[in-house]
Amino acid sequence: MFFLENLDATLKKLKSQTANIFTLLNLSLGSASILFTVRNELNLALIFIFLAALSDRFDGMIARKLGIESELGKQLDSLCDLVSFGVAPALLLYQGALHEYSAPAVFFTTLYIASGAFRLARFNVSESNGYFQGVPITVAGCLVTLGYFLIGFVPGWALLSLLLLLSFLMVSSFTVKKV
Repeated sequence: MFFLENLDATLKKLKSQTANIFTLLNLSLGSASILFTVRNELNLALIFIFLAALSDRFDGMIARKLGIESELGKQLDSLCDLVSFGVAPALLLYQGALHEYSAPAVFFTTLYIASGAFRLARFNVSESNGYFQGVPITVAGCLVTLGYFLIGFVPGWALLSLLLLLSFLMVSSFTVKKV
């Protein structure tokens, strides 16, 4: 009897943390991407960012489906998204091509990450009305990651421009319908 009561309590607790487990998987995959970038294994880094995006897609879906949305989950998701879709893609692009541009590359890479942080913080303190204000960092991060495929086909200044454009789009005031 004692075992069944503990099992039931454990299963309820596990269910309540299921979305957070996917969110932390997102963080883990984004962190792995950063580590592979530092080791100059950029193709692996790219794969891990896309796996993080997949994990990120499921955490919110699971939270809504199971009715376990929480303020903690929202905050945790934003922190993890900053790593996986802010730092990891920016570092990938920087290491892949932009490092040649020295100080401007550092500035635009940092601006992109800071804009993503601002966008996430603004999202966390705003009321949910069915719209995003500015481009979500997950979208921007995936676009920056796709920019990796352009290395060697477009000039470096075009990739710097991509970072600048996405930085402004993330902090802009236009709205995008949530899907």
